[in-house]
Amino acid sequence: MILLEYILLGMLMEGTMSGYDLKKTIDSTVGTFYKASYGSLYPALKRLADKGMVTLTETDNSKNKKLYTLLPSGRIAFLEWLSGPMQSGRNEQLIRIFFFDYLDEDLRQKRLAEYLFKLDQEIHMLEAVQSVVAGELADIENPENYYYRVSVLAYGLNHFQMERQWLRDIMERKDLNHVKPEN
Repeated sequence: MILLEYILLGMLMEGTMSGYDLKKTIDSTVGTFYKASYGSLYPALKRLADKGMVTLTETDNSKNKKLYTLLPSGRIAFLEWLSGPMQSGRNEQLIRIFFFDYLDEDLRQKRLAEYLFKLDQEIHMLEAVQSVVAGELADIENPENYYYRVSVLAYGLNHFQMERQWLRDIMERKDLNHVKPEN
């Protein structure tokens, strides 16, 4: 199965959702480091239904919504995947930057500045989410039951802050200890 299918199964662990609700939930949670389009979401949901891991129910209301519910086999598949060994991910931005020596300096700086701007936006968004989550956790019973979900938020924020500092360093062409920058 592909990663998106596991993400969908994990989201459906929370309860029945429409495709629209799943997309919104993905965007507001793991969307900071995983993007899913409707064009990939609905085929993944169809594959999960074809594999007997989710059911599809069409509502009779005016919106003609399709609702997806996790089946026991989907829960088992998700928990098996979740409990398996972790894999390191790929990062397209790092691959691009690896080859930046082939670009002229102006274009390198332009692309790095664009990326830095996006990182700043992500950091501000995560800080806002962190503030909302802190307020919600203060109002619920047993907030410790959400420790690992909140830890991923902290990871995202720390990761983006580290990445922002690294980008600033390479934009300024700081000494990397093994390669002296051009003067």
